[in-house]
Amino acid sequence: MSNFLLGLVMAVLAVATTGAASYADTPQTISFDEGYSHLFGGGNLVKSPDGTSVRLKLDRYSGSGFISTDSYQHGFFSASIKLPRGYTAGVVVAFYLSNGDAYEHNHDELDFEFLGERKGKEWRVQTNIYGNGSTSRGREERYLLPFDPSEEPHNYSILWTSNNIIFYIDDIPIREVIRNEEMGGDFPSKPMYVYATIWDGSAWATEGGKFKVNYKYAPFISEFSDFVLGGCRANNIRQAPSIEDCAESEVELMTEEYAIMTSKKRNAMRQFRNRYMTYTVCYDTVRYSTTFPECDNIISEKEKFWEWGESKVVMPRRRSKRKVRAGVNTVNTGLRNQAEI
Repeated sequence: MSNFLLGLVMAVLAVATTGAASYADTPQTISFDEGYSHLFGGGNLVKSPDGTSVRLKLDRYSGSGFISTDSYQHGFFSASIKLPRGYTAGVVVAFYLSNGDAYEHNHDELDFEFLGERKGKEWRVQTNIYGNGSTSRGREERYLLPFDPSEEPHNYSILWTSNNIIFYIDDIPIREVIRNEEMGGDFPSKPMYVYATIWDGSAWATEGGKFKVNYKYAPFISEFSDFVLGGCRANNIRQAPSIEDCAESEVELMTEEYAIMTSKKRNAMRQFRNRYMTYTVCYDTVRYSTTFPECDNIISEKEKFWEWGESKVVMPRRRSKRKVRAGVNTVNTGLRNQAEI
């Protein structure tokens, strides 16, 4: 092990052991223009007068989206997102990292995809991971949410390091993928840009394409704010920076609170997954005959899933406004208490 790597590991372990990072620490937010630029959609992307938030619209003519000004080799990426209200079947809102434009056949990707629903039904959120074009081995998971994501904004964050990937909703980690040798190139390894989009996913998004976007309810509007972009900037999307070039940012990244999974945060993650996960690729034996190497399958947990990966116990449900408002604070408070250090 090189002196640099040894020093990096010792720094991370020191912080993890001493608990020097505070769970209340909040990453520095930036304005839209400090980190992003318009991608597509013309007038369907609308910035607030002060530049701290953006609205993305989908209508019958176009969706819309934006992209980070820089590409990154590892980092912490976050945005506060409020999803469209009402009938949203077929609508897809996405917050993700990708290098697909530079690597047509072997791209990397880390996704939050929000899948709209029929009126009165719940939005679902899907996470996914691709490494080096592993699209035939998609690592999807889908979840319900303990709140109505169209009522008010919530934070959605992706941590990507050389060792692991963590997806956060607000302060709660909902999924962690730890890198191991058996994953090989399936673990994202090349610089990526950060994207946000809204688009027509009628072909697949709602019950396999059964329910399409109904533009009678357009425009569909998603709001983005509280932007966080932190990591090692890559000068060339086609060439990963050297370890030395990213040394300082890598140490900072891996010693931040959000990069350290304590036992209490893991417990909060398990609680979330038990209550809200509706599908996981780890138990899908119909699509995949062998389990993915990063899956930590448990017999007692596996019994709660069908062989095609869908949960037997966590089901989408209709939401009444009264129940949503009464339950959100209770659920969020309980999960936050589980995650407190």
